[in-house]
Amino acid sequence: MYVRDAKNRDEAWLLEQIDALGLDAEAFRSRDYVLAVDEDSNRRVGFGRHRIHSGAADICELTGIGVLEAWRRQGVGAHVLERLVAEAGDDGFETVYVLTDQPEYLTQFGFETLSECPKGLSDRLERKRQQLNDGVVPLAVAVEDFEVPSRLREAFKTADAEDDTAEPSESAEDFGIDPETATYKYDTG
Repeated sequence: MYVRDAKNRDEAWLLEQIDALGLDAEAFRSRDYVLAVDEDSNRRVGFGRHRIHSGAADICELTGIGVLEAWRRQGVGAHVLERLVAEAGDDGFETVYVLTDQPEYLTQFGFETLSECPKGLSDRLERKRQQLNDGVVPLAVAVEDFEVPSRLREAFKTADAEDDTAEPSESAEDFGIDPETATYKYDTG
């Protein structure tokens, strides 16, 4: 399992997953995303985005974070967040923000609920509340204070799909071939 920057070829997949999970795709740009990828199957299993709000003071928001159902509770989201926070730090941001209706997940990484939103993010907060629900709250963490709990770091190393969503294998019988009497795989008898 590893996390990499999204590529242009990932755009259709990202849009499909964002829609399926009901996430915010405002001002979508695939190049702002990172993807968690299973090394064994090369399947994309999670994603997230950092969005820069330019204004009087630049603000870095983490948004559009999602993990496919079969890959949840295995540290995938944690590592997507870790990559996004590291990239924000590399870009010179000292603090990153999240607007979410699930703050309990993010507090385990050091995020804290804000009593009020920074000036450049308050309009976005109102739009998200209208789009999702009034339970959306602003959170922030200093880049240097972000930490992935060791249990999630270990889970990520051995992450595997919890259910088998692979295509079923096809057998000779599916095509009307009797494997006992066929002389070669294309013999239809």
